Amino acid sequence: MAPNSTDSKEKIVHLLQKSYNAELETVMNYLANSVNLDGIRAEHIKGSLQADVTEELGHAQQLAARIKVIGGTVPGSFKLRWTQEALQPPHESTDVLAVIKGVIAAEEDAIHGYEEIIKACDGVDYVTQDMAITILADEQNHRREFIGYLKEMEAGRA
Repeated sequence: MAPNSTDSKEKIVHLLQKSYNAELETVMNYLANSVNLDGIRAEHIKGSLQADVTEELGHAQQLAARIKVIGGTVPGSFKLRWTQEALQPPHESTDVLAVIKGVIAAEEDAIHGYEEIIKACDGVDYVTQDMAITILADEQNHRREFIGYLKEMEAGRA
C-alpha cells in the first residue's frame, strides 16, 4: 500500500469487511439451504451448495487475513449485518427455484463487491487487488453454474 494513503486504506478495509460479512452470511444461508431443501429436484442443488460452503468460508478466511495484514480489524459477530433476504430458506422446503434465484442474487452482490475492491485498490494495493480478482472469478463461476440450473428449471428439465 502506498505511503500516506490513509483514506485509501480505510476505504479498502471497509470494502474488505463488507465482503467478509457477505461471505459469512452466504456460508450460513448455503448451509441452511443445503440441509432444508427436500425432493428429487433438490439433490443436485444441495450438493452444490454443500461444496460451495467450504469455498465461501475460504473466501472469508482470505479476506480476514488480508484485513489484518493491511492494518484493519476483522469484525466479530456484533459488528456484522445480515442483508441476504433473497437467500433465506424458503417457506416451502421443495422450492428449489427460490433457492437458485437467491444464490444468483447473492453471487451478483458478491461480484459487485469484489469489483468495488478491485477499483479501490487500483494503483494503491496490488496484493489485495490480485486477491479480489481471484475471488471475483470464483464468484462468477458460481453465478454461471446457478444460471445453468435456473435455465434447466425454467425449461422443465430438472
